[in-house]
Amino acid sequence: MFVQVIQGKVADRDQLKAALDRWFTDLAPGAVGWQSSTAGVTDDGTAIAIVCFESADAARRNGERPEQHQWWMETSKLFAGEVAFHDSEQVMTYGEAPARGAGFVQVMQGRIQDPARLAELSEKVSSLMRQERPDVLGWIAALHSDGSGDATEAVYFASEESAREGERHEPSPEARQVMTEQMSQFEVSTYYDVRQPWITLR
Repeated sequence: MFVQVIQGKVADRDQLKAALDRWFTDLAPGAVGWQSSTAGVTDDGTAIAIVCFESADAARRNGERPEQHQWWMETSKLFAGEVAFHDSEQVMTYGEAPARGAGFVQVMQGRIQDPARLAELSEKVSSLMRQERPDVLGWIAALHSDGSGDATEAVYFASEESAREGERHEPSPEARQVMTEQMSQFEVSTYYDVRQPWITLR
């Protein structure tokens, strides 16, 4: 899997939603290798999208389509200032990721200390998650390919209420130990709460 994260500030979320809807209607059928998109706008106007392709080559070929170029030229005008792009070919997933029925998505960005160790811990967390945090429908973590060690992770929940209730759950000693080490491997610097996620799967 290949993931591209796109983010920037927008003034009008409805206009961005309309632009994305046009992409899904008009361009998605011809986007060979496109798998899914998770997008939304936070309370402070930060738009963030996590787009999944089967490979980097599929993403590149989509970007080279004239209709894709034209769509982006129009859509980019909705952003105020710079739009950031983060590509990733090192991707980890758990459960339903993306989860079509998610009503709340929390996106986190930060620095990964040891990707190999984090992958090991993620396997342990995944096995514990079913009992410890049934509110988590799934998650996806993507290590940025620029060599910075930065990463983006998105966690899918049925609702914000279920997520907040799950946060108050007291984990077992085993889960606490694993999750504490996992958090030490992924030092989160920024949280983005997407309260109205737009999730589309092929």
